[in-house]
Amino acid sequence: MKQKKAYLVFKDGQTFEGFSWGYQKGIAGEVVFSTGMVGYPEAFTDPSFEGQILVSTYPLIGSYGVPEKKLWESDRVHIAGLVVSNYIDTPSHYQSTMTLGAWLTKQKVPAVEIKDTRFLTQYLRDNGSQLGKIVIEGDKNIDFHDPNTNNLVARVSPKSLFVSSPQAETLSTKLKTILMIDCGAKRNMQRCLLKRGVRVITAPWDYDPFKRDGIPFDGLIISNGPGDPKMATATITTIKKALENKTPTLGVCLGNQLMALAAGGDTYKLKFGHRGQNQPCILMGSKNCYITTQNHGFAVGEIPPGFREWFVNANDNTNEGIIHTKYPFMAAQFHPEANPGPVDTEWIFDYFLERV
Repeated sequence: MKQKKAYLVFKDGQTFEGFSWGYQKGIAGEVVFSTGMVGYPEAFTDPSFEGQILVSTYPLIGSYGVPEKKLWESDRVHIAGLVVSNYIDTPSHYQSTMTLGAWLTKQKVPAVEIKDTRFLTQYLRDNGSQLGKIVIEGDKNIDFHDPNTNNLVARVSPKSLFVSSPQAETLSTKLKTILMIDCGAKRNMQRCLLKRGVRVITAPWDYDPFKRDGIPFDGLIISNGPGDPKMATATITTIKKALENKTPTLGVCLGNQLMALAAGGDTYKLKFGHRGQNQPCILMGSKNCYITTQNHGFAVGEIPPGFREWFVNANDNTNEGIIHTKYPFMAAQFHPEANPGPVDTEWIFDYFLERV
């Protein structure tokens, strides 16, 4: 098959030329970059990437192919498009079931090989995340589109409740039930909870567990997810009820922003966001710095009353978590469940469950 020319075009007119190797049809979205060196199957299936054209700063992508579906972090690829410096079409890994190019073609995700991703990343760093589009030779006109104007949480959240129980050998003396509001959770969140011997009930983003016929539970987790947190109004309402009822609550990534909004704080859009597996976060009141996995374009700008900062980013001093000074309400902006990335902060689940 003849290799087609492809272009990454920004709304301000900046254009980068390369070659297409994924799905042969262009798309529009928000162009962001990730500094992750490994773990692309897990990252691409992270719902937090919904609607985004991802630029990989690591130059070699595809070298170990794609594993079977049970190892993904959701049921499908969520990135809108992919830009790499060098695509490797000859994977070598015992878990590989297909090439990355074949996978993206099946998932209808366009991909472009653009040699100078270093300059492209510098452009995004200096100018901020931009609206852009992948245009492949032969495409008709594609309009620019800002995915953050859509309720992306509603798009990726499950439509119904489902229950997962731990294996017998991990059961706690007294089985606790955690309700997870799934705003776009990665599967490893559930795995981390199940191996700690708790039952997990996964619920849609707009589920209200405090209604009269709501199911009983011991603690609430608000998951990660894509887009502007202010779009998830139903989830914010649920968190307000949880705080009023003194329900032990943990927020993760988007959940950090949603908890801040529910408690009276505020959020804002970062210039270019934090995406990768090497973001350093300092535990406030200590000298501990944790290397974390992150994937977010918004952050908490105003700490709500009754809360204090739990973590801050060592690179730019932005908020990386909040915790209540009296009640069991806490949230981390990074991913304690990792996958991909370091598991340095998985202890947060233990810390939360102790308070449950």
